[in-house]
Amino acid sequence: MNIPNALTIVRFMLIPVYVIVFFSPRPWNMEGALVVLMMAGLTDVLDGYWARRHRQVTELGIMLDPLADKLMMVAVLVSFVVDGRVQWWMAGLLALREVAMIVSAGVLHRRGKKIIPAMIWGKATTVLYYITVVAVLFEWPVMTELLWLTVGFSFLTSFIYLSKIREVNQSSA
Repeated sequence: MNIPNALTIVRFMLIPVYVIVFFSPRPWNMEGALVVLMMAGLTDVLDGYWARRHRQVTELGIMLDPLADKLMMVAVLVSFVVDGRVQWWMAGLLALREVAMIVSAGVLHRRGKKIIPAMIWGKATTVLYYITVVAVLFEWPVMTELLWLTVGFSFLTSFIYLSKIREVNQSSA
């Protein structure tokens, strides 16, 4: 296993850590949850940088990296719903998009289709998502508007990804 994939595995391991910290009865649980999310974000940046810099991009990494991101996103959304910070249908829209992207990537991979690595649109969506997460964690007044913006942008980027995947697979056919 190479270093980028090991960092991705660390990100998977941070998912239950986030959930435990978020629901901890400690007075600093939201700050702690944010620290765990920042660690996840840092490992995401580092694994991508290392993989590109040292030419260690692998098919496994292309599959696992976004899966780790999406599972963390779903865990965060579920924690927000359970805690009453976000309405279930709003989180459901975002979770639906994330699950659809995971399933689509798996189906494409299984069918031998090309899966594209993360694009700038996906990275921008992730940044917006994390800004929104901070807003919800600390109950900023603009959190509802940020949630709507995040939902809209995430669906827009899904369509961009699907178009790019179709284009790549048609040109290689």
